Amino acid sequence: MSHKRATKRKAFIAAGGVAALGAAALILPNAMASQTESNEAAPKTLAASDAPDLAAQLQELLGDAFAGAYYDSGEKQLVINVIDGLEIDGDDNNVIIQAKQAGAEVREVDNSWSELQEGAATLKEQASVPGTAWAIDPRTNKLQVTADSTVTGENWDTIESTVKSLGTGMATIKKSAGTFKTFLEGGDAIFGGGARCSAGFNVVNAEGAPAFLTAGHCGVAEAEWSEEEGGAPIATVDAATATFPGAGDFALVNYNDPATQAASTVDLGNGQTVNINAAGEAAVGLQVFRMGSTTGLADGQVTGLEATVNYPEGTVTGLIQTDVCAEPGDSGGSLFTEDGQAIGLTSGGSGDCTVGGETFFQPVTTALAAVGATLGDAGAGAGEEAAGGAGDAAGAGEAADGGAAAAAGAGEEEGAAAAGAGEEEGAAAAGAGEEEGAAAAGAGDAAGAGDAGDAGAAAGAGDAGAGHEQGQGVDEQGVDEQGVEQ
Repeated sequence: MSHKRATKRKAFIAAGGVAALGAAALILPNAMASQTESNEAAPKTLAASDAPDLAAQLQELLGDAFAGAYYDSGEKQLVINVIDGLEIDGDDNNVIIQAKQAGAEVREVDNSWSELQEGAATLKEQASVPGTAWAIDPRTNKLQVTADSTVTGENWDTIESTVKSLGTGMATIKKSAGTFKTFLEGGDAIFGGGARCSAGFNVVNAEGAPAFLTAGHCGVAEAEWSEEEGGAPIATVDAATATFPGAGDFALVNYNDPATQAASTVDLGNGQTVNINAAGEAAVGLQVFRMGSTTGLADGQVTGLEATVNYPEGTVTGLIQTDVCAEPGDSGGSLFTEDGQAIGLTSGGSGDCTVGGETFFQPVTTALAAVGATLGDAGAGAGEEAAGGAGDAAGAGEAADGGAAAAAGAGEEEGAAAAGAGEEEGAAAAGAGEEEGAAAAGAGDAAGAGDAGDAGAAAGAGDAGAGHEQGQGVDEQGVDEQGVEQ
C-alpha cells in the first residue's frame, strides 16, 4: 500500500481502484440448451481471477443443488460441485446444462453446501476450543478441521468426538505443528504504541476522506498509528469499525491529514508497486500473493472458505484459509491476485515462512461493506505513484525470470522474508522508503493481540532474510525474481 502527503512525502502501502468483480461479465448460455449440447460441452479454460465471479453466478443459478466450487489451477478450469443423485429434470436439468455450457466442469458430491455450513455451526457450538480452526474445502467436499500443538487431552477429545458426531464423510481433522495466533506487529509497517502491524489497502471512507484497512486486532490494540516507530501519529482508528474477535478481523483507520494522497497500489519493495483495480472474492485453488512488513512478499493458494479460527483472544468467523506463510508483524497486510484484485487482510495462523503453515485472511469485500468504504485513490490521481497494473511491477508480459512462486513460495529457504526489502543494506523501508532497519521486524517485536507480533512488520523489513535484495513484480505468471543478492 502506498500513499503520500500533499508535500510529496512518501508514506505507506495501500490499494484501491473501484471495479467490478472479474475481468468481464460472463454470460450464461440459453436456458433451453439441449442435453446433447451439455454432454458434448467440454470445460473451458478460465483465468483464475475470473473463477470466483463465475462460481458466484452458478451458485445463484443452481440454488440448493450447489455444493461448492473450486479452481483447478493445473487444468485452469472451474469445478462446480452438485449433489449426487439430484433429480435431473425440469429446471434442475436446465441449470446444470447451463453450468456446463458456461464452461464449468460439473462434479457430483455427497455433501451440500448448506450441510457443510450446518456442520461448521455444530463445531462452533460444541467445540470452540482455543487452538482449533475449520473451513469448508470444496475439493474434498468436507470440512477441514485443524488443531494446533496446544490442543491436547480433554480439548483434543472434544474436537475429535465432535468431528465424529458429524458423520462419516463430513469432516477430516489434522494436527498442526505450530500454534494459532494473530500476527500483530504487517504492506508497509505501521506502529502503534508497542504494537506493529501492516497497512492493508488504501480506501476512501464514507465521507470521501482517505483511510486504509488493516486487521481488527491491530485496531483494537492501539487507536493511533504512525509510519515509524516512536513517530507522530498519522492515522486514527475508527473505533466503531474495529472488529475482533467475532464476525471478522478488520478495522478502518482514517488518515489524520485529509490532504493525504493515498495511492491505490501495493508496495512490493525495491521501488516496485502493483495497482489494485478491484475488490474480489476468494475461491479455493485461487493463486494469491501476500505482502507484509516482516516477511515481504509470499504466495500460495486459497485452501478453504468460511473459516472459523479459535484464537486465544476469542473466536473469529468468516475468514479465508490459505497455505501462504506469514509471521508476526504481517497482520493487516494485503492479500491480492496477480491481476490486481484485493482479496484479503492478514489475520493470523500457525507456522512461519521457514516451515510453512496455515494463514487466515479477512475478506476485503466483507470489510469494505461493513465500514462503508471503497477502494480508491483518495486525494491522488488514479495511478499516481503506481508502477502499473498487477503484473506491471516487473512488467506484465515482459521477459522476466519467474513464476509466482519463484520469489515468494512458502517453505522456500529465502521464502518471502525479504520480498519487500529492496535496500542493499538489508534494512527495509518501514514507511515505503523511510529507513526503519531490520530491528523492527523480528517476531515478537510487537505486543500482539494474541502474540508477540503481527504478521506484517516493517515493509519488507528484516527478518532472517532481510539482507537479500529482491526486486519482484506480479505478472501473469506471478512474481518475477530479479536481482537477488546474497
